[in-house]
Amino acid sequence: MLKIKNLHASVEGKAILRGINLEVKPGEVHAIMGPNGSGKSTLANVVAGKEEYEVDQGEILFEGEDIGELAAEERAHKGVFLSFQYPVEIPGVSVTNFMKTAINETRKAKGLEDMPANEMLKMIREKSELLEIDRKFLSRSLNEGFSGGEKKRNEIFQMAMLEPKLAILDETESGLDIDALRIVANGVNKLKSKDNAVVVITHYQRLLDYIVPDFVHVLHNGRIVKSGSKELAHELEEKGYDWIKEEVNA
Repeated sequence: MLKIKNLHASVEGKAILRGINLEVKPGEVHAIMGPNGSGKSTLANVVAGKEEYEVDQGEILFEGEDIGELAAEERAHKGVFLSFQYPVEIPGVSVTNFMKTAINETRKAKGLEDMPANEMLKMIREKSELLEIDRKFLSRSLNEGFSGGEKKRNEIFQMAMLEPKLAILDETESGLDIDALRIVANGVNKLKSKDNAVVVITHYQRLLDYIVPDFVHVLHNGRIVKSGSKELAHELEEKGYDWIKEEVNA
């Protein structure tokens, strides 16, 4: 589904990614871990097509197509979803109306007509029930006055509605207490299938107690320096990141 080959990327002339190789297949959950400044969020943003990031070398293939030149919106229409660490507030636009617009824009990009209103309402009802979201929540202005947990739950709702092929969750646990973390993780787990894939970017192992990865990759200084199973995350929790740095420098 996603194949990254020798990816180098920079921000404002500063090299951040220095040769990333990664393959994510349908049905898989990959966790990207690493210390601050290792390039985790940069990797997420580059795959999603954020324009302030410059790809200096390498390829990003999505379902066999090189998407390196596509705008973020075009990548989203093809099925790439990125949850943000800090979702923006949009006063005056309800959660429901935002979702209607997003879904119909995606349909338009595929040459389809707008989703009929009855179908849209049925889908909103089903997904909100799946994620245990109160109906009143859906009429509120997008992210305005939302708690950290509400913002993250809203993003998982967006993911549920858009049904992306690849979901990238960038430090989705930040600012969440244990209850909110469990609710968000439960939503992600309900949305997993053999046809989609999830990339979880995280600092800490605790999120991976709830969203269990098939593969764990450790980023250090813009490179993946170690990959393994979920046990690697437990090892990192016990030893910290210094032992990885020592291995790399040995």
